[in-house]
Amino acid sequence: MSLIDPKTMRQLDALNYYTATRKYDLSFPRLTEDLEADIVVIGGGFSGINTALELAEKGITNIVVLEGRHLGYGGTGRNGGQVMAGIGHDLNAVKKHVGEAGLETLFKIANLGAGIIRDRVAKYAIDADFCRGYGYLAYNRRQLETLRGWRDEFRQVAPDEDIELLEGPALRQIIGSDVYAGGLKHMGGGHVHSLNLLLGEAQALTGLGARIYENSPAIAVEYGARITVRTNAGSVRAQKLLWACDSFLNRMEPAIAAKTVNTYAFQIATEPLPDALIERISPIRGAYSDIRPVIDYFRVTNENRLLYGSATRALDHIPQDLAGWNRDLMLKTFPYLKDVRIDMAWGGPMACSANLFPQIGTLPDRGNAFYVQGYSGFGVTPSHIVCKVLAEGMSEGSARYDLMARIPHVSIIGTDHARGAITSAAKCWHQLSGYFNGRR
Repeated sequence: MSLIDPKTMRQLDALNYYTATRKYDLSFPRLTEDLEADIVVIGGGFSGINTALELAEKGITNIVVLEGRHLGYGGTGRNGGQVMAGIGHDLNAVKKHVGEAGLETLFKIANLGAGIIRDRVAKYAIDADFCRGYGYLAYNRRQLETLRGWRDEFRQVAPDEDIELLEGPALRQIIGSDVYAGGLKHMGGGHVHSLNLLLGEAQALTGLGARIYENSPAIAVEYGARITVRTNAGSVRAQKLLWACDSFLNRMEPAIAAKTVNTYAFQIATEPLPDALIERISPIRGAYSDIRPVIDYFRVTNENRLLYGSATRALDHIPQDLAGWNRDLMLKTFPYLKDVRIDMAWGGPMACSANLFPQIGTLPDRGNAFYVQGYSGFGVTPSHIVCKVLAEGMSEGSARYDLMARIPHVSIIGTDHARGAITSAAKCWHQLSGYFNGRR
């Protein structure tokens, strides 16, 4: 994975909706001493905090989390907040590695994410604006047939949920746009304020006895029976390590750096809108995405804003005008918002794996050094699933962990010097493949 250019990050670090509306006034000290722990985690996003919280709930509480900037600085604080079904872009992409029985297991756990988030919010009284209601949207009849299959699959694993395929005028029950041929309403999904969710989870984690340090980037790791992670002002020596940096790994661990490549996603937030306009946009106040290989995704917020996001579909680049670029996409879906002001625009990197499926496992010949990465743009909900499975592997072990960990992680050659060309070529291939799997 190529290093993230500081100039690029300054461009993408503009005020975003999540930092502007955070409800938790949490901050954690910089590490300035030498500590002993059972587990040290590098990375203070959903992956690091969720895995640590899952472990702490199992009684493993001597955990230290090191975050190089502040909690949620990475993808956790830059995303769409979508709570959707699934664990990767296409489960069939890993079928040859897990077999029919393994694929069935993955499909079952892929639909656990929304429930995990709802339960977490309820258990710890997390104020994260969780709202039920999701719409998967089809532009044409071919995509609509794909959604028909999804409806049957979703109903099979969640028979008690309100799941309905809508066409024609009936689609107005969930969305006010004329560009779609149909949609799949899934009231088991929804959306959440992802940064407040993370901060609430971090508060729960420290309440169970774990320690978190911000502004404490790891600068060196010494492997062995016990692993030492050094920062500029302190160190942590632990029995086990978890790399949870995803798109911000910055080549720190070569054994996993080559397994993903960074691309970028971009979002905007409108000014607060009148209730009547929100009702027109989204009668269910839900979250939405189309099902193309590179999706547009959007949702309404607790403050009546519309958040709209996407990524470039072919040529990988960062638009000079993030607000204008995303606004043009928004107006294709909702032309009647042409006079609405855009208050915020931001973006960030996302680490993509070759098969667009999350990666977990241990480093070669280092069974006490774990890693998780490669959500490929679908991180909010899958991270809660994957980290539950990862925590099983880091503690007592489980068949689910063994299944996910044995999926091969392909190296992506040339990312240091040709990241843009590689991601552009991958996007073009991904778009072409959509014609063969009903997503174009």
